[in-house]
Amino acid sequence: MKTDDLVALLSTNLEPTDRNAVGRTLLAALAAGIAVALGITFLGLGVRSDLTTTRALVFLAVKLAFAIGIVGLAVVYLMRLVRPGGERKTSSLLVAVPFLVVAFLAAISLGSAPRAHWDRMIMGDEWLECLLSIPIIAIVPFAVSIWAVRMGAPTNLTRAGALAGLIAGGVSAMAYALHCTDDSLPFIAIWYGGPIVLCTLAGAALGPRLLRW
Repeated sequence: MKTDDLVALLSTNLEPTDRNAVGRTLLAALAAGIAVALGITFLGLGVRSDLTTTRALVFLAVKLAFAIGIVGLAVVYLMRLVRPGGERKTSSLLVAVPFLVVAFLAAISLGSAPRAHWDRMIMGDEWLECLLSIPIIAIVPFAVSIWAVRMGAPTNLTRAGALAGLIAGGVSAMAYALHCTDDSLPFIAIWYGGPIVLCTLAGAALGPRLLRW
């Protein structure tokens, strides 16, 4: 077959691609990840019993705002990265903003409290459970996020994997917040922020393997 004939054959019956298909897939994966994370929390850990109190609701709102902010920003940037060359147009530094805000509020909280209370504010009662639970709950959300990213064609696999891990960690933190009764801002900054960062680093490490074309 001559080159001209091959080109003519390949160019017949072309249809425009759906530019929003990958975005819809990512959002569907996000919804599935949230559902699974909530199911694991409800069935495996249970919901905190004091959610009828104002204090519990306020701190739950703080935790959810922190996690939702992370997930929302990460999804926006990941939607750009799933297209070839998307990393050249995308700076994902804004995903650090929720971490910086909660760290700033935590510092203010510690500064206004007596030093005798610092250990309690930082460690709480459930630091180890938090450290373990968020990465474990994040496994399924990470898996579905990676599946969705593979529907696209990212060229920076490390960054794409990191953002998938960040989304999974944020989704897991959203679900775990419904169970956790440690409410101080320093606790949230360290024991929510830290495991989410661990999920991000794990995603960056696994991305090149799991997302290879």
